[in-house]
Amino acid sequence: MHGSSTEWKEDNSSPLKELFGKWFFALYLLAYAGFILINVVSPKLMATDMGSINVAIFYGFMLIILAMILAFAYNHFCTRAEEIMEDDNEISEEGV
Repeated sequence: MHGSSTEWKEDNSSPLKELFGKWFFALYLLAYAGFILINVVSPKLMATDMGSINVAIFYGFMLIILAMILAFAYNHFCTRAEEIMEDDNEISEEGV
């Protein structure tokens, strides 16, 4: 019969990756909530010109950039956590 094409090991870093995801989501949620709050409370502020663009466009671009930074940071920290947990797991298996 057809078996799996890759070997799946237990992911010991899963709780840590979940924690990173929750914190990064909370950080982005705060930034996005600020955008929404400013739009609701003071829409004229969002219409203020900043050179050739207004505050709303600038804030929107910053939200996109923040999302990309958080995605790269999440990938970096999770990859590092996986490497550390895998190294620790290999050391503990050798000692057994």
